[in-house]
Amino acid sequence: MVTGAGRGARTPAPAVPGLRVAIDGPGSSGKSSVGMAVASALGLRFVDTGLLYRALTWLAVRREVALDDGPAVAALAPDVELAPDPAGRLSRVRVDGHDVTRSVRAAAVDRGVSEVARQPAVRTALVAVQRRLAADAGIVMVGRDIGTVVLPDADLKVYLDASAAERARRRAVERGLDPDGSETAAIRADLERRDAVDSGRAIAPLRPADDAVVLVTDGMSFEEVVGRVVHLAEEKHAAGGSAVLDGRTTA
Repeated sequence: MVTGAGRGARTPAPAVPGLRVAIDGPGSSGKSSVGMAVASALGLRFVDTGLLYRALTWLAVRREVALDDGPAVAALAPDVELAPDPAGRLSRVRVDGHDVTRSVRAAAVDRGVSEVARQPAVRTALVAVQRRLAADAGIVMVGRDIGTVVLPDADLKVYLDASAAERARRRAVERGLDPDGSETAAIRADLERRDAVDSGRAIAPLRPADDAVVLVTDGMSFEEVVGRVVHLAEEKHAAGGSAVLDGRTTA
C-alpha cells in the first residue's frame, strides 16, 4: 500500500496550487535534495520515486526473491508504503508496519536496484502507483522517467545533470570520503555503470523529456539550483501552468 497523507503531516499552503513538477536526472545529480527543497519552498507535496524501487529491491533481497524475476518482485509492491514525514513529504518507507527508510539506502540495494528497475513488470506496477499519488494535488516528483513516462503532461519538467566526476565528488563529500581517493573513483565507476544501464534499458530509458528544461549543475551551488527551479515553477504558474515550454532549454 502506498499512502499520500497521514495524521500529523503538515504541508504549508501551496504558493503554486495544483502545479505538477517533474524532476529527472541520473544518480547523484541532486534531484532528491533539490526536489525536496523546491517542494518546501512552493508548499507542494514531495515524492522521490526512487524510494519505491529501492524499497522493492530491499524487500526482494530480504525475502530471497530473485531481482531479475520481474513479476515476483512486482508482486511485493502492495507490501511497501510511502509515509509522510512531519512536513508532509512522502520520504519514509514502511514495510509490515516498520520504518525501513535507512535500510533502503544500504550498499546491497545500491548494487541491485538497477536490475529491479529494468524489469517491465516492476515499472508497470510502480508507474500506476506514482500516477495515483500525483492525481491528488500539486506535487514535486523526482525520478528517472517522470517527465517522459510517469507524468508526460507535467506542468514543468526539469532534467538535472552533472558530470560523473562532479556527481562522484558530491557523494564522496556526503560520505566523508577523500574526493581524490580510490573510494571516490569506485563511486564514479558505479555511477557510470548505472548511467549506462538506465539510459540503455528498453523500457523507460533515462533521458530528458523533449520539453524539459535541462540544468547542467557543475559549478552551481545547491541554493542556485533550487532557486532556478523555484523560479521556473513560479513562471509556469504565472503563465497558467498548462503552456508547454518552447523546446529544451539548457541553463
